[in-house]
Amino acid sequence: MTALLTIIAVCLDALLGEPRRWHPLVGFGRLAQAIERRFNLTAGHQTPLTLRVRGITAVVIAVAPWVLLAAVASRIPTLRYLVSVASLYFALGHQSLRQHALRVYHALTQGNVDQARSSVGLMVSRDTGNMDTQAVATAAVESVLENGNDAVFGALFWFLLAGAPGAVLYRLANTLDAMWGYRTPRFLYFGWAAARFDDLLNYVPARLTALTYAVVGSTRAAWRCWRLQAGAWESPNAGPVMASGAGALGLALGGGAYYHGQWEERPPLGMGTPPDADAISAAVRLVRLGVVLWLVAAVGIEVVEHA
Repeated sequence: MTALLTIIAVCLDALLGEPRRWHPLVGFGRLAQAIERRFNLTAGHQTPLTLRVRGITAVVIAVAPWVLLAAVASRIPTLRYLVSVASLYFALGHQSLRQHALRVYHALTQGNVDQARSSVGLMVSRDTGNMDTQAVATAAVESVLENGNDAVFGALFWFLLAGAPGAVLYRLANTLDAMWGYRTPRFLYFGWAAARFDDLLNYVPARLTALTYAVVGSTRAAWRCWRLQAGAWESPNAGPVMASGAGALGLALGGGAYYHGQWEERPPLGMGTPPDADAISAAVRLVRLGVVLWLVAAVGIEVVEHA
């Protein structure tokens, strides 16, 4: 039944995309902002340990009630299927990721560089105002590969492993990391718990995502790039995902980029040619093929378990 519920949720995401109104994550984001203002003390002298403890407390307060609610609701016979499908549907961002990426693709193919910069700016945190077309395509492809894990395969993994509570836990933790997990003076210590918790939840999904890219893309190149390049990337989870994805697509990614006005050197990823507009659609297709592979695997595992 879990495989069927997964397929239904994936189909709903493909048909409806993210809700434009009343998205639960919007409300959760407001709640997280309120909690952060209450617990992240910036006045006076606060030790790193104090801020980290307060950050841990904030994560628990923000996430635990909703996970418990999902766990209880998913055990009620009249609600469990609806809660399960809804939890995964709200946790998935596959269609939204596809739509964002294709806006960049269409802008580049139409020669509208300003629109492409604006569109890719909604996908990445780096500075986009002075990007050329290659830099825009690189940013878009990297975002699709990394968010293939964060917005798609990570949610699928935790739902298949732990049902509705797993999907809720993963999505809320990932949201807190996106809000608090920055190495800025404000979040360096307070956001430590959110960042580390997200790293922990993504450890296995990230490597399964990298494996998925290798299976549905250029397998040998993906394996080689994963093995040789992933360790040089700053993030222990993004490294395998992006190195494998770059190799699977036969692209040269990585390299320096501007973040908040500062140039940051980044290791090279992949092998082959620099990305262009067509590389964006290829990355979108790679993630889509990966989703199909996961659904087929989920059905196959369930059939074997009940044989």
